[in-house]
Amino acid sequence: MGSDHSTALVPRILHTADWQIGKPYRWIDDGQKQARLQQERVEAVGRIAEIARQEDVDAVLVAGDLFDSSTVPAATVMEVLEVVGSMSCPVLVIPGNHDHGGVGGIWRREDLQRQMQDRATNLQLLLASEPVLVAGITVLPCPLLRQHESRNPLLWLEQLDWQTLDPSAPRVVLAHGSVQGFGNEDSVNRLVLDRLPSDEIDYVALGDWHGLMSVDRKAWYPGTPEPDRFPNGPDDNRSQVLLVDLARNLPAEVRPHATGRFQWHRITMTLNGDGDLARLEQCLSDCIGRRVGRDLLRLELNGQLGWSAHQTLQNRLEDLREQLLHLRLRGELHRLQTALERDQLLDRLESPLVNAIARDLQEELEQAIDPVAEQALIELHRLCAADPCA
Repeated sequence: MGSDHSTALVPRILHTADWQIGKPYRWIDDGQKQARLQQERVEAVGRIAEIARQEDVDAVLVAGDLFDSSTVPAATVMEVLEVVGSMSCPVLVIPGNHDHGGVGGIWRREDLQRQMQDRATNLQLLLASEPVLVAGITVLPCPLLRQHESRNPLLWLEQLDWQTLDPSAPRVVLAHGSVQGFGNEDSVNRLVLDRLPSDEIDYVALGDWHGLMSVDRKAWYPGTPEPDRFPNGPDDNRSQVLLVDLARNLPAEVRPHATGRFQWHRITMTLNGDGDLARLEQCLSDCIGRRVGRDLLRLELNGQLGWSAHQTLQNRLEDLREQLLHLRLRGELHRLQTALERDQLLDRLESPLVNAIARDLQEELEQAIDPVAEQALIELHRLCAADPCA
């Protein structure tokens, strides 16, 4: 069901950014899984279109980086523009640092310009720093015409004659870059918000920061519609767009709408025995469950495990590599025989040969760290466990 929103009462926009269509995901080794991640970014645009339809928005604002680079395949460009063209409202786009509007940027490509005219006539690419009145909203675009802009992209607004704007239309700044407090002091594409006349602006639609963030009550980053990195904490939200109801000189009403399909997880744990393996398994069950091909996991494991527990873990990790879209392992987890495992080898009175070999290897291992001796002991332990009569 669509909403009962009426343009005549309150203009409504969908604020989104950083689609980065064509993102290569080069660090994914499996070509099929890499392709699935790339395609899901296109599928997310379809989910954005559905939200725009259901919520009866007056315009969709894309705050930069719709594309990831100038080399996005032509077929992908066509597919995305077809979805954009299916939206029944204007889609206003500014170039960001990944898809800047200057020479060599993707927006200069002839095939893209041709496809825009053919498939997405509702897409308005805003390359000029000048007010645009669309759907009862005054949009103040701050496009990036080069990848690295040393000047404040908002600078033109400091000289704007605000009296020339429609006094009744809500005013939205559309910009791509980092605000104060992000990055280094000498970083490029820095947006200096505190120089803007706050009373003249109703909402600042930002792009570039990939997580959901409210800079202040008027300025928001929506984050990416489909997450693209592992979360830094429970409040690191990366899979939504923002539905914004606007009115001149009134606080904007901002509501996030989830759009992501793939889930990215981060687990850090110290393991020191079988009990900790059970705890890890419960954690994996809670965040991934039995889903296949929809999750990415950064798993940091520290501590030490005995031979048997370590092998159990390796078997589980092999299953995870198949189940997940990507498994990234970090940490320092050591393999060290337990006292029980040592005694099981050294006290095999019924197998004198095994006992003698085990004692010789154990002495070598105690005299110095010898990976060969350790591996031999591990294999001997495995064989004995598999055949107790050996």
